[in-house]
Amino acid sequence: MLAAQSVYETAAPAVTQPELTGPKRILVIDDDESMRELVGIALRERGFEVFEAADGDVGLRTAIKELPDLILCDVKMDRVTGYQVLSDLRKQPVTATIPFILMTGLDDPRGTGMRQGMELGADDYLRKPFNFESLYATVEARLRKAELIRSESERRLAALRDNISLMLPHELRTPLNGILAYGDMLRTDAENLQPSDVAEMGQVIAESGHRLERLIENFLIYTQTELIGSDPQRLAALRGEPCANAAAVVEEQARKQAEKFGRPEDLDLELQAITMPMSGQYLSKVTDELVQNAFKFSTPETPVSVNLAADDHQAQLTVSDMGHGMTAEDISRIGAFMQFGRKNLEQQGLGLGLTIARRLAGLYGGEVKVESEEGQGTRVVVRLPVA
Repeated sequence: MLAAQSVYETAAPAVTQPELTGPKRILVIDDDESMRELVGIALRERGFEVFEAADGDVGLRTAIKELPDLILCDVKMDRVTGYQVLSDLRKQPVTATIPFILMTGLDDPRGTGMRQGMELGADDYLRKPFNFESLYATVEARLRKAELIRSESERRLAALRDNISLMLPHELRTPLNGILAYGDMLRTDAENLQPSDVAEMGQVIAESGHRLERLIENFLIYTQTELIGSDPQRLAALRGEPCANAAAVVEEQARKQAEKFGRPEDLDLELQAITMPMSGQYLSKVTDELVQNAFKFSTPETPVSVNLAADDHQAQLTVSDMGHGMTAEDISRIGAFMQFGRKNLEQQGLGLGLTIARRLAGLYGGEVKVESEEGQGTRVVVRLPVA
């Protein structure tokens, strides 16, 4: 039960930034009628709109129908427990991210129940009996955190829209202009062109087409990383797709890039037969981008090294070259704005490849570390935790 304490006698806890915006809607699920009503009264006194559910089944239906801003749920209920309610709601896309606070009066000296709740996705615990001050502090803290997450998601989506608007006018149009211009010349003046001219135009059209294809692919992956990163279900599914033949995937992409740049003899491979905790599709993309950068920004007859290894804690992909290198400022500015805006870096592809790798690694709880010195070369390390 709530401790005997009037809402009028309870000093409101200090509210830190950000302030909660707009009326918040809270669902209280508890089969103890007196407890449920008392919590509801306390929250309404605080200005919240409150829905009440007398058991887990009703709570599930109400949560899906009303989509509250926060859910308070008792752990021990007949038929459907609080853990079952939490598990079911986390499986539903529309309710997966709603802040969920478990209430319990169970004796749990070893914290087993708390761990179970946290593993299922609970955001916090309220141990009965609790007073109004604890109730308000816990609820408002979780609502503020949700507000921060929502604001950050909106900021990132706004940045994504800005990057797209910066990219589309130039990056897509440049290769497209080459295709259209030479295609028009072949269409209107074919009889006056020499075979060598036709071959040269065909080469430009092919190269522009490949550049456009790669740009679209990178744009799609960039967008996917933004969307997957904000969707817990898609993120969990993605992390459940490791690559068992990682060495073969890395070798195939590395050799393709070496052949593309006419430098197969410069490629140095040292690959362990490991399972990489990343999907084969994304591992292929990361390898492709990093090895391409290594060849693009280094000179012939200098080595490009690709290493793949793992231990009990992490898997690691390393790509090194002895090329142009980057300054510390260049490394700190790696991001979508660099690739698509062209305001900070004229060498196309460098920031883009690293950003793609960094975003993909981040989806798997990993990191990308860049070590570089201008004029001395670059070493990029992709580290992923091993489950």
